Amino acid sequence: MDTLPEILFSQGTDQAQSKRVRRLAADGHLRKLYAGVYTSNLDAPAESVVLRHWRAIVGHLLPGGVISHRSAFDGRPQAGKLLVTRGRTRRKLELPGLTVEVLPGPPAVTDGAARDVPYGSLFLASESRRFLENLSRGRGWSKRVLPQQEVEVQLDKMLALRGEHRLNDLRDACRTLAALLDMTPQFARLDGIVGALLGTHAARKLSARQSLARAAGRPYDPSRLDLFDTIFSVLNREVFAAIADPAPAGLARENFAFFESYFSNYIEGTTFTVAEAESIVFDGRIIENRSADSHDILGTFAAATRSPWRDRPAQDADAFLAWLKSVNAQVMQQRPDKKPGEWKDRVNQAGSTVFVLPELVPGTLREAFERILALVDPLARALMTMFVVSEVHPFIDGNGRTARLAMNCVLSAVGLSRIIVPTVYREDYLLPLKALSNNADAKPFVAAMTRIQSWSAAFDYGVPRDQLRARLAACHAFEEDLKSYRLVFPERPG
Repeated sequence: MDTLPEILFSQGTDQAQSKRVRRLAADGHLRKLYAGVYTSNLDAPAESVVLRHWRAIVGHLLPGGVISHRSAFDGRPQAGKLLVTRGRTRRKLELPGLTVEVLPGPPAVTDGAARDVPYGSLFLASESRRFLENLSRGRGWSKRVLPQQEVEVQLDKMLALRGEHRLNDLRDACRTLAALLDMTPQFARLDGIVGALLGTHAARKLSARQSLARAAGRPYDPSRLDLFDTIFSVLNREVFAAIADPAPAGLARENFAFFESYFSNYIEGTTFTVAEAESIVFDGRIIENRSADSHDILGTFAAATRSPWRDRPAQDADAFLAWLKSVNAQVMQQRPDKKPGEWKDRVNQAGSTVFVLPELVPGTLREAFERILALVDPLARALMTMFVVSEVHPFIDGNGRTARLAMNCVLSAVGLSRIIVPTVYREDYLLPLKALSNNADAKPFVAAMTRIQSWSAAFDYGVPRDQLRARLAACHAFEEDLKSYRLVFPERPG
């Protein structure tokens, strides 16, 4: 016997083929899945066979049907259910592992800008049609359409990524399509939502928090907030040791701030020898041909030693945004081309990671601050703050330094040890950040940051700076060869 396909149909084919399929079924070589639908796979669960071949099966049973309503956004069954618009009669097809609800309605639109998309023997509702359909109301529709909040989120996303003109184009297409499909009430709802998002209609038309925020002039990045919720849940469960500040005042504070500034700039590519950095900070010497780099060190040192940047974290969202602008302006003051203290005006990215779009920066920071403030443990708040700033990347430049200063400000405010990220720890710091950003895996980040805080607090910062430098060097702090050197904790006296 020739090798048989996994799915065969006994209806709608030529007569000889139909007879052959029925004969094979009678002989036990096929099993029936539904009227006229058979499989040659006698071993696999029928449900898995149906779901693997759902498009061919549904296309055979309902040729020309339109995958519609909430199913159109997924383009496939969800939770074993599929909605298809076809004909004039409401009915259900119960297949193993799949229920197809057939809704009466207009056939596929095959002409014009809003035509439905061919999908094998089926059609997939066009973008315009799926938005209109999912704004249907009435008895029974709540299970067949997306909640209005989700529709608003989709439209808000379109506005953020494609711009006002694309949202207006969609509205125009929906207006034309609504007249053709008799969906005037649905279009009225869509028009109200779009108008509210664009600020031309009252915001009372909206219900989703994301779309209300945009209407209020504070749009945010919802995918980033999902990520922030992930780290929030991890940090909120953690119990951290309270590691006291080893350098609260005097020479110790000065030394700690110096090396914090030195390493924070080094990790960003502003590299000096320690001797050069000392001459900049303590002698006021500006390195020849490196004026901006020299002021980066000075600005970071000033922020690490002076209030409000050192120890007065914000207590509300407005103050948080103002604090971030202020510290970035302090660090980047001699780089006017980077617009210090101003939100970025262009998209920035690192590798494949595209950071928050410029127009979404203030709103995303505001929403994130709610999560920061909700954390009880100060180290949890500090780590959350650092990650939020790093992930939003709100400025053209200086984001890493701003993020670490924001983190350390939270720690200093409650008398806990600030965190230094030495050169040798660069990858141990950056790779967990990347894992959190790309994979929503917070545990490596938390482990890396708690370890480096313990290391940062393990030195006596009150000794002369050359002695402290030697002890840091003995722990490989300044090493750039990360394959040959790893971070070493200082030996404890006694």
